[in-house]
Amino acid sequence: MDCNQVFVSKVKRLIVVFTLLIAFLSIKIDTFAQVDSAVVPVDSLVAGSAEAVSGEHGAAKHGEEKFEPTKVIMEHIADSHMWHLWGHTSLPLPVILYTANGLEVFSSGHFHHGEHDYNGKYNNYRLEEDHIKVVGADGKIDEEASKSILDFSITKNVAAMFLAILIILIVFISVANAYKKRVGKAPKGLQSFIEPIIVFVRDDIAKPNIGHKYAKFMPYLLTVFFFIWFNNLLGLVPVFGANVTGNIALTFVMALGTMIIVNINGNKYYWKHIFRPDVPWWLYPIMIPVELIGIISKPFALMIRLFANITAGHIIVLSLISLIFIFETLAIAPVSVAFVLFMDVLELLVAFLQAFIFTLLTALFIGMAVEEHH
Repeated sequence: MDCNQVFVSKVKRLIVVFTLLIAFLSIKIDTFAQVDSAVVPVDSLVAGSAEAVSGEHGAAKHGEEKFEPTKVIMEHIADSHMWHLWGHTSLPLPVILYTANGLEVFSSGHFHHGEHDYNGKYNNYRLEEDHIKVVGADGKIDEEASKSILDFSITKNVAAMFLAILIILIVFISVANAYKKRVGKAPKGLQSFIEPIIVFVRDDIAKPNIGHKYAKFMPYLLTVFFFIWFNNLLGLVPVFGANVTGNIALTFVMALGTMIIVNINGNKYYWKHIFRPDVPWWLYPIMIPVELIGIISKPFALMIRLFANITAGHIIVLSLISLIFIFETLAIAPVSVAFVLFMDVLELLVAFLQAFIFTLLTALFIGMAVEEHH
């Protein structure tokens, strides 16, 4: 598979989308500028009548909230204590707080979308910008008390991750049972869909990069691949979508797991290359720190790549949808929807591609650590 062509094609398409987006916004700005320049001064009588009219319709005017695309986009890609479904319908999630006085568990529904405080067993709590704060007796947030609280809540991303794990377990337990019942027979149903992907991970990722020791690392590689892929696909579902793999905390843990596995299985030649590289001794003060940094920088690149690509995809799709509300006209809807459909199709490719790249680089790093000296 030629990844370079895929990357170049993807970059070109993103450039086209951003160019058109900037063009649309510049047209909107120019339109507003022309309207502002065309406004002529009015006399006091007209100004008085304008004030009278504004007095009659002011309430309706001020009642309309201005659409803020940045706020809306950040709310959709950020984690939350409630799972928003549609409209004003949200699914409350468990709040688990460890305080100085003990453990406190309650539903996030008590906050009523952040409009009410909740009087708990030990403290009075408030949901502010999706962070739980302690409210003092004066009705103000107590920052010192808030810092002492450890939040172990089941947030939207955690719930979505559990959902993905449940789907993965259902899929692979049913496939495993099919193999037990159909020993020696051709795969059928879901088994025939999953088997080629497993074979692809084995023959095109594990074997070429790890070598004859590949079987030892297949469970980890398959887990990483399907976990990322399933979460990426679920993130594209409008109602159940969550930005799980676009959460840097999750990608950090996955990259940390790769780093631990690579360095635990590193053989003596791997460590010799780090601490006694094949260079003149006077270059050791330069090469050894560089090699030690490389131990961290490799998984760090995995973490940033997955986080940035998935988050960027969600931001682009939401930005294109926001064009309808920015321009406040349905005339832009066909263009916006067309680009959103195009990006969604591209995101289906990216969902698989990011799982493939993370697994491929993980196998490559493992292969470099277990490679025998020739």
